[in-house]
Amino acid sequence: FALSGFLRVATGFDIGLSTKCVVIPKEMDMCHKIGYSEMRLPNLMGHRSMAEVILKSTAWQRLAHTNCHPHVRTFLCSLFAPVCLDTFIHPCRSMCVAVRDSCAPVLACHGHPWPDSLDCDRFPADEDMCLASLTKEYKYSHKVLPKPTCQTCPAVEEFFTHKRVLEVFCHNNFAVKVKLSKKRTVFGGQEYNIECQVEFITQGSLLTYETQSVIQQWLLINENCTQRMTPTYRPMVYLLVGNIEGGIVLVNQVYHWQRRDSQLSLATQKWRYHKCL
Repeated sequence: FALSGFLRVATGFDIGLSTKCVVIPKEMDMCHKIGYSEMRLPNLMGHRSMAEVILKSTAWQRLAHTNCHPHVRTFLCSLFAPVCLDTFIHPCRSMCVAVRDSCAPVLACHGHPWPDSLDCDRFPADEDMCLASLTKEYKYSHKVLPKPTCQTCPAVEEFFTHKRVLEVFCHNNFAVKVKLSKKRTVFGGQEYNIECQVEFITQGSLLTYETQSVIQQWLLINENCTQRMTPTYRPMVYLLVGNIEGGIVLVNQVYHWQRRDSQLSLATQKWRYHKCL
């Protein structure tokens, strides 16, 4: 989104001469392609150096990539990489509440509470100059995709027959082949590379790329499961099978797809002609 679409017109406050404009660093990819390329430093989180901004924003970039709310990137970047204007533009309290209500469960899934530093009461009311949420307009202009949820990680199955896999397919409505790998970040953390290939899908309302998108979100939200599936730094391939019901995405079965795995290949080939009991 271009930033101007979020602004509620009113009076801001002067930032004085103590801040400077700097280019948003490449390490903050969540704040690229958001409508501006330069940010104010210090930022609204009180970070004074670019090294501190990059370090402190790293953990939040994972949350941004889950797309837990349509405006999560706008909200976070307004704080970590505020636009370079004559005044600081805070997010409105309503935007904070909307993002918090959608994204706090994702943080909880990773074992973290919503932080005090992002207490929504610290942000201005909507009648002040601030970044306002466009959630209603967003819903009308965009297809609302099913939401992945925080769940217990299914056991990874290593041994199975194609007949058993076909039975599982009959009780679910998507199967996605996923290639996973992880890499170390500059600060010693981990990032995941997720490639999805939808082998088949019986859920008529979703397009292939939409299924890929929600499965990628599921893997980012359920990071404990993704960690379990990437014990080493070499790529691993899995078949994730699950259901989309009532707007919720649930993965019910995980199969380790090993090289020359005839049983999974046979199951996906036979599925086209298979009749469920």
